[in-house]
Amino acid sequence: MSERNPSRGVWLRLVLTAAMALPMLIFYAVGTLGPLMVADLGVPTHWLGWLITSAFGFAAVLSLWAGPLVNRLGTRRALTLLFWSTVAAYGLLASLPGFVGVVLALAACGIAQALANPATNLLIAERVEPRQKAAVVGLKQSGVQVSALFAGLLLPSLALSLGWRGALATLLLPALCLALLGPRVATRDHPGKPVGFALNRPNARLALLMSVQLCVGIVLSSFVTFLGVFAAQLGMTAQWIGALIAGFGVMGIAARVVLTPLGARMADESWLLLVLLLLSGVALWLTSLALPVRHWPLWAGALGMGLTAVATNAIAMSMVLRDPGFGSPASAAGLLSVGFFGGFAVGPPLFGLFQRGPWGFADAWLLLIGVLVVGGLASLLLIRLRQRQKAPAISGLRAVK
Repeated sequence: MSERNPSRGVWLRLVLTAAMALPMLIFYAVGTLGPLMVADLGVPTHWLGWLITSAFGFAAVLSLWAGPLVNRLGTRRALTLLFWSTVAAYGLLASLPGFVGVVLALAACGIAQALANPATNLLIAERVEPRQKAAVVGLKQSGVQVSALFAGLLLPSLALSLGWRGALATLLLPALCLALLGPRVATRDHPGKPVGFALNRPNARLALLMSVQLCVGIVLSSFVTFLGVFAAQLGMTAQWIGALIAGFGVMGIAARVVLTPLGARMADESWLLLVLLLLSGVALWLTSLALPVRHWPLWAGALGMGLTAVATNAIAMSMVLRDPGFGSPASAAGLLSVGFFGGFAVGPPLFGLFQRGPWGFADAWLLLIGVLVVGGLASLLLIRLRQRQKAPAISGLRAVK
C-alpha cells in the first residue's frame, strides 16, 4: 500500500500536488490577470464570471460520473487523462482567439478539474498508510493554493512582457512533463466494472457536506474572481494585486497543511467547518471596508479568506476519505466536487449581477456573507445528524459488551 522508498514517496506527493494545482491555476489566473483580460478581450467586467462558469460548470456536470469513471479507468489511466486534458486546455487558451475561444479552453480544463479529486483520493487510498492519509490529503489539497501563489507572484510579471496569453502558455511545459511522467507513480491498473450512467445519489450525510461545499464554492470563486477588479478600482497596481493573490495562496497552503490533520484528530470535523465559515464572514466584512486611501482591509480579507474558507475543502475531502459513512472514497469525492464546482459555476455570475446593482460591491460582499450563513446552518445540521447516527452505534456496542 505505502511507498517505502523515500524518493518515491516525495514523487508521489509531488504528483498529487501538481494534479490539484495545474487544473485550478486558470482560476487564480483570471483573478490575477482579470483587468488585463477584460481590456484585451473588450468585454465588460462582469463577464469574467462567465469564464469561471465555463470551466467549473462543465466540471460540476462531469463530477456526477467522475468517481465511477476513475474506478473504471484505474488510477494510472485517470491521471493520464487528467494531465493530457490540462495540456489541451492551456494549448487552446494560448491559441484560440476572442472571448469565445477562452470560454472553450476553460471548458476543456473542466475535465481535469472533475477528475482531480477522485483520482488523487483513490491514489492516496491505494498508496498511503492510514496514519498518514489526513496529512497527505492536506498536502495535496494545498496544491490548489500553490497555484494561487504561482499566479500571484509570477503571472503579472510574465504578462507584462509576454501578454496574458503568453504568460499562461508558459505552463504548457510543466503540464507536458507531468502528462508523460506523472501517471507512472500509480500501479498498473486492472479493468474494473463498466461505467454506468445512472447517477449516484448522496446519502443525507454527504448531501449536507455537499451543501456546505456549495456555499464555500460560491464564496471562494466570487472572492478570487473579483478581488483583483475591486482592488484595481481602488487604485492598486497589477503587481500589488498579484501579491494579494499570492498572500491568499500562502495562507491557504498553511491552513490546509495544518488544519486538515488537526480536523482528523477531532471527534467531529464539522465543528471546525462551522468555525472556519464564521471567520470567513469576518474576512469578507473586512474586505468590504477597503477604500482608495485604505488598502489594509484588502490584505486582511485576502489573508483571512486564505486561512479560513480555503481550508474547508481539504477538511471535507479528508472527512469523506476517512469516514465510510459518506460512501466510497472516489464516488464520495466526485459527488463532493459536484457541490464545490457547482458553487464555483454559480458564484461569479451571481456576484457580477449584484455588483452591477445600485450599491455595487457593497451589495455583492453582503451577498457572500449571507451565503456563508447558509453554509454554517448546513454545518450545524451535519453535526446534529452525525451525533444522531453515532448514538445508536455506541448503544449497540454497549449492548454487545
